[in-house]
Amino acid sequence: MIADLQAFLAVYTEHWPDWGPQIYAAIWVTVELTVVSFLIAVSLGLVLAVGKLSRIAPLRYFCTGYIELARGIPALAILFLLYFGLVPLGIVFDAFTAGAVGLGMSAAGYIAEVFRAGIQAIHKGQREAALAVGMTPITTFRYIILPQAVRIILPPLLNMLILLLKDTSICSLISTEELMLRAKDLAMMSFLPMHLFVLAGVIYFLLAWPLSLLTRRVEVRLRQGLRRAPVA
Repeated sequence: MIADLQAFLAVYTEHWPDWGPQIYAAIWVTVELTVVSFLIAVSLGLVLAVGKLSRIAPLRYFCTGYIELARGIPALAILFLLYFGLVPLGIVFDAFTAGAVGLGMSAAGYIAEVFRAGIQAIHKGQREAALAVGMTPITTFRYIILPQAVRIILPPLLNMLILLLKDTSICSLISTEELMLRAKDLAMMSFLPMHLFVLAGVIYFLLAWPLSLLTRRVEVRLRQGLRRAPVA
């Protein structure tokens, strides 16, 4: 057993001078893809959440419909649509852009519901009090509602960040130069699929694990803050 493990690990030592630079470059692409898609998802999700809570019926129906579609359509279908389906219309995205926008559009539907729940968790009396002292609805939302909602939605948002990190692997199917595509290419060239895919899994774990620890720490801190908060 020990000899087999040593032989398995020796393969990494032998091939790392060739694999290492390519793996490092792919990791950076994966991280960039995660960050960009998350920023798109959060920005679009906030707009959708506000729209869904709007009193303007057409806007509310549109945002609700988008959220349901985004949550019901596989992210891969959105990626294929952006990367392959728009080409006949003369709209061409590079693989990274299609991956980031597609993942962001898909995750926005889930993040919108997170924002909506956080906003609705704030007592309506706070909004009414802010309006009563002369604040505009926009100012009330920006300075009163949203800061309190962030405390509620922060842990779910961090969990969505972890999910997006793992979902970047499907971007390999549209040739985005991220970790999974690089592992697959190296596996085909070296005929060592087990070693490469185990390595990719370990790297994904090492990227996601600190975020998981951060999420748990944030949850603990927020619970402590709520317990210490004075009761009105």
